[in-house]
Amino acid sequence: MSTKFILTLLCATALASSAGLANAKGCLKGAAVGGVGGHYAGHHAVLGAVGGCVVGRHMANKKAAEQKAHPAPEQSAPAK
Repeated sequence: MSTKFILTLLCATALASSAGLANAKGCLKGAAVGGVGGHYAGHHAVLGAVGGCVVGRHMANKKAAEQKAHPAPEQSAPAK
């Protein structure tokens, strides 16, 4: 791995951890996957990480909205 990639990954991790967990839901996983994919697809790790973060955040918001609209039924303990 190149030094530039490692430095970018460290900076992205520092920024993500300072943003707070509530705002980063979906972003961290998407940024990691996008960064690796971008690195292997033409050395565009930063662009991949940014795109992955945006897509990951969108998917997390979409999943949260679906769960809010259709909550799962509660499971009760079986009677003995």
